[in-house]
Amino acid sequence: MFADRIAVMYLGRIVEVGPADELIAAPQHPYTQALLSVVPSLAPRRQARVLLQGETPNPADVPPGCRFHPRCPIAIDECRRSDPALERKGGHEVACIRV
Repeated sequence: MFADRIAVMYLGRIVEVGPADELIAAPQHPYTQALLSVVPSLAPRRQARVLLQGETPNPADVPPGCRFHPRCPIAIDECRRSDPALERKGGHEVACIRV
């Protein structure tokens, strides 16, 4: 392991942060889950790869609400209006109203 803690960012904002082993073992944010699902491994894959739909928004024109909502597979209407703050959920912090 090269790091004790990991912070995952999307469009310039931290969406999940915590101890590296906990975050890798149990990612909470949908973007973190998608990132980790495509990491190459020699071990058999436990879960299917998460392929995000759509294009990454322009960082100069960030969408309102949660920055990830246009590509999020679990987004609801509230995600378009609310930009969630980092909150402790389990062993680390996550910025997602659905988790």
